[in-house]
Amino acid sequence: MRVPSPIEQKPIPLKRSLSLPLLVLYGLGTTVGAGIYSLLGEVARAAGYFAPVSFLLASLLAALTAISFAELSARFPRAAGVALYVERGFSSRTLSLVVGLLVISAGLVSSSALLNGFVGYALEFVSVDRVFIIIFCALLIGVVAAWGILESVVIASVVTVVELAGLYLVVIVNDAALYSVVERWPELMPTAELASWGGIYAGVLLAFYAFIGFEDMVDVAEEVKNVKRTMPLAILLTILVTTLTYLLLMVTAVLAVPPVQLANSQAPLAHLFVVSGTGEGALISVIGLFAIINGALIQVIMSSRVMYGLSSRGLLPAVLARVNPRTQTPLIATACAAVIMLVLALVGGLASLASLTSTIILILFVLVNASLWRIKRNTPNIGDGFVFPRWVPAVGAVVSLVFVLVQVGRYVSLL
Repeated sequence: MRVPSPIEQKPIPLKRSLSLPLLVLYGLGTTVGAGIYSLLGEVARAAGYFAPVSFLLASLLAALTAISFAELSARFPRAAGVALYVERGFSSRTLSLVVGLLVISAGLVSSSALLNGFVGYALEFVSVDRVFIIIFCALLIGVVAAWGILESVVIASVVTVVELAGLYLVVIVNDAALYSVVERWPELMPTAELASWGGIYAGVLLAFYAFIGFEDMVDVAEEVKNVKRTMPLAILLTILVTTLTYLLLMVTAVLAVPPVQLANSQAPLAHLFVVSGTGEGALISVIGLFAIINGALIQVIMSSRVMYGLSSRGLLPAVLARVNPRTQTPLIATACAAVIMLVLALVGGLASLASLTSTIILILFVLVNASLWRIKRNTPNIGDGFVFPRWVPAVGAVVSLVFVLVQVGRYVSLL
């Protein structure tokens, strides 16, 4: 009997290892991430005591797009989800490829910027050459990402738990401020004055970016158990837990320290730790280091899965879709992602490119919401999975487009 050639053999699938708890922790790792460690002070600068209101409104706006991702992940549970959603919505493989490459670019630019951010923090503790730190971290991230999806997500989940513990620790050591919320509640409630709402709006524009990250979850769809139920539920739980965490932290922060002090602090979370009288804030800085490297790891995992997904659908070279039989991970795609991240991090000067990441993601949000709106016109329901009203993706597209226009306006004003 003739033995099938390697080309004729059935491709090795990715390993379905991720349960609901692990997927939620994966989502929290990319959503909560390092951004809140610096963003908290900026939102306080814009909205003052109304910063919690800004976070609440931002969460509602982000939830619109998260709901669209939840429904689409049940309809099309494949890797490189965003590219697939756009292809199905607009019937264009070319647009699908462009979107996939944008997702990869956003992830790798973000991870390289995170590596540079990690160097800045690390040099406060050790005196080592910048290049050595970047190379070591990039290799470590690449090895962990290639090791196996279960192993790498477990590691990312442990770090995520440490990140969340750091945020909740800040709340615990400032418990006196939190207990005063009942009597000081009026300070947090905006009035009808236009000036107060102007600050809240500015805070929403900033706080919205603290919720970006859930979109990366869909790229590990082919490694999730019972994906049509688990993925949508995990996305919605990620947004819920993120919202509750941010609100608790923000209320505690503005009641413990005047917003002006938070705005002027280089490390607002460490500052909150110091003013509580508990310590010097070094612990929070170390946790911030873990948060940064964790964010880079998740971005490499996401980017490699997008490469794999595009390749498996014939949009990128077939070699990127090869799955190692032992690790059941796309080793070549993972290596490519890690190398590109390393090169970008070594080049440096990525601040302007990193600022474009959020704009790229927002453009993708517009396309994803519009895709679901078009898909639901022809196929309003699916046999099993989460289904939401058609107005949800329509509003999500409009909201995301507004944020894109605001970002473009900022770039134009800088020219």
